[in-house]
Amino acid sequence: MNALIDSFLGEWLKRRRSAATTLVWAGAFFIPAIALIGRLDSLSTLATANAAPHVWEALYGRCWQFMGFFLLPMGVILATSLVTQLEFKNNTWKQVHTSPQPLTRVFWAKLAVIGTMLLQFFFLFNTGIYLVGVIPGLFISGVHYPAEPFPLLAFLKGNGYFFIDCLPIVALQYLVSLQFRNFLVPLGLGIALYVAGMMATLWKYGYIVPYAYCALNFTRKGVGAGKTANIHGWALAYFGLFTIVAYILYITKKDKS
Repeated sequence: MNALIDSFLGEWLKRRRSAATTLVWAGAFFIPAIALIGRLDSLSTLATANAAPHVWEALYGRCWQFMGFFLLPMGVILATSLVTQLEFKNNTWKQVHTSPQPLTRVFWAKLAVIGTMLLQFFFLFNTGIYLVGVIPGLFISGVHYPAEPFPLLAFLKGNGYFFIDCLPIVALQYLVSLQFRNFLVPLGLGIALYVAGMMATLWKYGYIVPYAYCALNFTRKGVGAGKTANIHGWALAYFGLFTIVAYILYITKKDKS
């Protein structure tokens, strides 16, 4: 276990040399910043909005509407590809594979870094939503802290579903990024599948397209389109499948340079 932690920490330090870290921070606060500007631009209704019984649900829905449809899947595509492609970019795969650590540990350490970054993004994004609700009350006279208690459990549940729905994208982008030196290959594939996923939200069998789950989760069309389809179950199944395939291809790949 200590060896795996050491490998994880080593990979975690590497990610600072990519744009992925900036992407996580900028992406997490981009939508909340716009939402905050929009609220401050409507000062006449701000006090009433903060006193509303479901103010947090309104903020959650407003922020996740844009995040779930576009920024989250695109951010996952970019961040996963950037982190995984670091070795190709710096031509350091040979150094990694000659280090005293098995390939299995390298594989899982890199995947764990991507998962941790995704969790970091969710934490920062929800912090941003919280700040959107409380900042006006701190600086604007007549506007109070939101009257509704912060629904922590509801936020955790909703974010948990979005996290699960991201996992197939993480796994498939990881799979492709490990196999191709050219960054444009996983990026292009990811964008193409994202477009296909958005189109699939209007299809009754759209739940079979893994890149559609974030949008389907927000619109709730996943259950309606697929009747009894559980998009979160599908997401976990795809994640398991893609991860297993990625592991086998990585372990058996002849040219690992």
